[in-house]
Amino acid sequence: MIVEFGAFSLILAFVLSGAQAGFGFAGYRLRSAPLRGAAEGSAFGALIATLAAFLVLMFAFVTSDFSVQNVADNSHTDKPLIYKIAAVWGSHEGSMLLWNLALTGFGAAVAGFGGRLPKGLKGLTLAVQGLLGFVFLGYTVFASSPFVRLLDPPVQGASLNPVLQDPFLAIHPPFLYSGYVGFSVVFSFCVAALIEGRVDAAFARWVRPWALAAFSLLSVGIVLGSFWAYYELGWGGWWFWDPVENASFMPWLVGAALLHSAVVTEKRGALTGWTVFLGLSAFSFSMLGAFLVRSGVLGSVHAFAVDPKRGSILLVILALSVGAALSLFVWRAPSLKSGGLFALVSREGALVLNNLFLATAALTVAAGTLFPLIYQAATGHGLSVGAPFFNLTFGPLMGVCLLILPLGTFLSWKRASLGPVARKLAIAALFALVAGGVALAIFKTNALFTALGVFIAVWLILGALSELLSRAGLGRLGLGQVGRRLVSLPRGSWGMTLAHIGVGVFLLGAVVETAGRIEQAQVLHLGEAMRVGNVTLTLQSAEFHDGPNYTAERAVVRVDRQGQGAASSSRMTPERRFYPARRQTVSQVAIETHGGSDLYVVFGERREGARPSWLVRAYFNPFARLIFLGPLLIAAGGLLSLSDRRLRLAPGAKARVKPAGPVGVSA
Repeated sequence: MIVEFGAFSLILAFVLSGAQAGFGFAGYRLRSAPLRGAAEGSAFGALIATLAAFLVLMFAFVTSDFSVQNVADNSHTDKPLIYKIAAVWGSHEGSMLLWNLALTGFGAAVAGFGGRLPKGLKGLTLAVQGLLGFVFLGYTVFASSPFVRLLDPPVQGASLNPVLQDPFLAIHPPFLYSGYVGFSVVFSFCVAALIEGRVDAAFARWVRPWALAAFSLLSVGIVLGSFWAYYELGWGGWWFWDPVENASFMPWLVGAALLHSAVVTEKRGALTGWTVFLGLSAFSFSMLGAFLVRSGVLGSVHAFAVDPKRGSILLVILALSVGAALSLFVWRAPSLKSGGLFALVSREGALVLNNLFLATAALTVAAGTLFPLIYQAATGHGLSVGAPFFNLTFGPLMGVCLLILPLGTFLSWKRASLGPVARKLAIAALFALVAGGVALAIFKTNALFTALGVFIAVWLILGALSELLSRAGLGRLGLGQVGRRLVSLPRGSWGMTLAHIGVGVFLLGAVVETAGRIEQAQVLHLGEAMRVGNVTLTLQSAEFHDGPNYTAERAVVRVDRQGQGAASSSRMTPERRFYPARRQTVSQVAIETHGGSDLYVVFGERREGARPSWLVRAYFNPFARLIFLGPLLIAAGGLLSLSDRRLRLAPGAKARVKPAGPVGVSA
């Protein structure tokens, strides 16, 4: 009976989202406070109903209710509790329910935290958000319900894909979906502002916190997924330009461009149309990602296998949502005012260049991801677009973008001179050149590429620190005063610095790991050894043991580091696990970290003979941990900026203190 309550709650959420949209539009049209209040109440109700449905599905998984098809297909009685819970969003149907939970959650957040928004804009934003919820909840109720009953339930379930049974992947989707769907609020704000006919500096200020929250959450979701792929899939890499990886990367790139564009709109009243377009595009790419992952057109360990009919419905939702929003944008575009003029050498100019490169990079990733699908649909023949294409196109675009980044933070608004900026960044440039020279001398493969990458990474890190110290008065004030001013700087300044440092840290790790990786594979008998760089690996034993829902063959590998003697020895225990429920074998790699670098060992299949042997693969991945630390710093910088009181200040209150001037659009 409780499962039927979950299905009823999902239908109720669908109805309440429709009511939210209807009351919101009617309240705006009739300027009715009671109707606007009804829209807010409907938003809270839709969240509560969706949460109830989500908790019911979770209860069905925890109690192993195999009369529910979704549970029977994705769970097993022997599975640990954490993976029973993670299985709630491990299927197509469950992940769509998680998507809807985030969608209604953000709608309720606008209703609850948007008290200082203009009433008309808030009502319209809730209406658009409700309409999105109505569409996606309708899709879930009528095409992808997670509460379908089985007439003849099995005694045991099929279990979740073993590679998805991982602690990091258990928390990866909630962060990823919160980021994906967080951009829906930005989308709703943009549509509402276009309907109302007001796109101005205040609008950019209202949008920025939501974009910042979505961007930060998406950053965490992406890095968790990347780290999971790194140690779970057993191939030693952290990014493979997989189409499903790209599906989350595209809205991230557009979101980064949006954050920088919104600053120009807020501070100078310029780029209003471009900011709106990016706001619409960020969630459009999120919906595109939902289609790619669930349409069945992609073959990936990350993708959900669904039938083409449901994929077609998602494609129609994508086309109608994006088409309607862009049509509204085109209709309003002639009335969008451009704002203040500025010189090419100015902070606005640097941010415009930043946006152009980020947007082009996003389009490049989209082209590389979608072209094989379009080509196959048109010709019937397969086509692969892999890492070489993305490295050749995406790499140079982002390289130029990152070179500009430290310069832009020092430039003045409206008009600036490069001379003073060059002097302030001279020390950062000098250290970056030295670091690039050291990299050129150390690395033999792809030396020029590596040296350039190290130069840009150090340039970013030191440039960000230089800008922060310059704000604190270094060079003009005494060290004591500089220290006090650093402490008193707004959290937004610290957040920006931390995010830019995070980009540099990531780039440093990515470049050094790519250039310095050492890979070795060898068939070993017990007692035999292999070398990886300055490390000797000895296969000491291989024994079988039972896990909670798997059997495993576990190796014990002794690690001896050259020049440090026997006292430096350690042990690593990679495994090969067999999951009977899925009849599937997966590798459980062992990773040992020293100073930010990883020794990565994969235990292969047993080869029978007079003496059994095993294929052992090992990687030395220098600075690999910086790859995952960088995005976490970016997310932390975004969340720190989000806590700045200036982003929480009511735009109306600020406008009364300091009028922004007429930079909107005519209704």
